[in-house]
Amino acid sequence: MSDNSKYISESIGLYVHVPFCRTKCRYCNFYSEPITKYDAGAIIKAMIAEMELRTAGYSIKTLYLGGGSPSSLPRELLLELVRQMKQRCQADEEFTVEINPGQVDEILLDKLHKKGVNRLSIGAQSFIQRELDFLGRQHTADCISKALGYGRSAGFENINLDLIFAVPGSSLDSWKYNLNSAIELSPDHISAYSLTYEDQTPIGIDLAAGIIKSVDEETDRQMYEMTIDELKRAGIYQYEISNFAKDGFECRHNLNYWANGGYIGIGPGATSYLRGVRSTNYPNIHRYAEAVGNGASTLETTEKLDNLEWACESAVLNLRRRSGINLAEFKKQTGFDAELLFEEPIQEYQKLGLIEKNNGRIYLTRKALGIADSILCDFSAV
Repeated sequence: MSDNSKYISESIGLYVHVPFCRTKCRYCNFYSEPITKYDAGAIIKAMIAEMELRTAGYSIKTLYLGGGSPSSLPRELLLELVRQMKQRCQADEEFTVEINPGQVDEILLDKLHKKGVNRLSIGAQSFIQRELDFLGRQHTADCISKALGYGRSAGFENINLDLIFAVPGSSLDSWKYNLNSAIELSPDHISAYSLTYEDQTPIGIDLAAGIIKSVDEETDRQMYEMTIDELKRAGIYQYEISNFAKDGFECRHNLNYWANGGYIGIGPGATSYLRGVRSTNYPNIHRYAEAVGNGASTLETTEKLDNLEWACESAVLNLRRRSGINLAEFKKQTGFDAELLFEEPIQEYQKLGLIEKNNGRIYLTRKALGIADSILCDFSAV
């Protein structure tokens, strides 16, 4: 592509991936390693060096520190990483840090808040101990309320809870209990995901071996529908397939992803997307650190999208939002008329009541949300 100017957004997001956990959750497919096996200080130093090199010349709008588990780091390392990230984003914008219940206290959260972090994302997952044990989580339900309380006491006014539904053995009643338990804590944002079984994870292996049985499709769908309704009643509105927020508390960092905006990913296994080029760092701590130390590239893969690929990807990401594709914006951004480019799937799904067009937008209907992945496949390539 000769002209990359369309890809250059006014500002981008910065995601930093902490590749450590104290213990690995049984469902997790993100790259992470046990922190006890590595010199965490040396790896964080390498990540800061990569960040310094990769962010030069860019205007950073949002900051997100995830993993892995940032709260598994020794405190001074975590605070130093936060300080280094904040230096690269002078504006008072959204700065999220993921934390695990049971790994934080009010003193740490107060220090994070004072260093410019203004949004917490708490990995709650469930308020039922049996489910937490099954998922391999190391905290109790009581730890979740304590972590959120510590956050509020430290001054955080924007807190997310992550939840997982369709855990084997769960029911509509148990999921309603989880939702109500979350609502009672009055978070500002909730992310709710159906449990997925990745091939190489312990629960994926157990499922394939017949040791465990997944929740049936109909119950999974009903749990999802319940999520939308119960959270709406609590004033927490769906703005993306799996994300819900009180008015004004939508995650800006993730909104940039769904707008197909640019972002830089720092750390082992992290992905970046800049000017139509997607690249991913080595998902290997030793190889990554060696590359940084030698002044070599940390990238394992690089892929340049052509105009059509980029437009299709933009459509898929836009349709994840409840607001869908803004037709005028899409044409300005990609150069394509979405109604012409996706004429066939749009017409097909309109007839089925799964897509609507209104006020210059194309969006998924409520009926389509539970089967969105299969619908979006038809927009991923034309």
